Amino acid sequence: MSEINGYDNEYEFVKYLNGKKVSELNPMFRELIYALFYKVDEKAMIKCWRNHYLQKSDIFVKINGKMKGISIKKGIKNSVHVEGISDFVEFLIENNVDKEIVIEYLKYHYADGTTNGKGVRRLSTEEYKKTNQKSIDKINKAFNKEKLIEKAIDRFVIKGRNSDYYISAIIYGEVADFLWMTTKDIRNVILSKKDIYSTAVHFGAITCQPQSRCLNRNPKYEKNRHCVQIKWYNLFDDIIENMNDKAMRLSETK
Repeated sequence: MSEINGYDNEYEFVKYLNGKKVSELNPMFRELIYALFYKVDEKAMIKCWRNHYLQKSDIFVKINGKMKGISIKKGIKNSVHVEGISDFVEFLIENNVDKEIVIEYLKYHYADGTTNGKGVRRLSTEEYKKTNQKSIDKINKAFNKEKLIEKAIDRFVIKGRNSDYYISAIIYGEVADFLWMTTKDIRNVILSKKDIYSTAVHFGAITCQPQSRCLNRNPKYEKNRHCVQIKWYNLFDDIIENMNDKAMRLSETK
């Protein structure tokens, strides 16, 4: 994968798609278009543009008046969401997560012996896990209830907090080499990992962590301690697994 940054990568997808007829697309793009728009005339013209708002859809694709939003990722350790710790706590409370679990998460988040980040000694993630893994396991038991994961998927991956639109797919890669999965597949994949053991705090396949523990107390990153970051570390592998599972199911029906 090239060194192109995320924003330029999004523009490359726009540049490739915008103004083309469906028939002019390469096989991978045509497969994506058919998956999103179902029956579509090959002579239909595609409109595509980049979303300039901070929302889950990075680009929009429009054919015959129907519009679909797509999130585009590349590289490793993909971040899918960032929000303030107070908003995250509010999300947990709104979804009936026990106060005890909320407190345990705050202790994990700051890892300094407090629930507000004002402790003296800050621990790295690995240091915190050495003596607090049972607490993390308790958090995960609460976070990996199906109803809460479904809410987390909406908030962190496919809709967000500041949009009326759900994405229709995630693309991983670049114009010349990419994989993708639809919103339905995203839900299924994330939920399928809810019973898999992890030492990290997670909602199914997506991991929840502080944006920075700022162990060196660099003032530039101090504010990031008060933000929650959601990452999809195994996005590429999960897309491949999903594609293989779908291919296997298809072969079994033939």
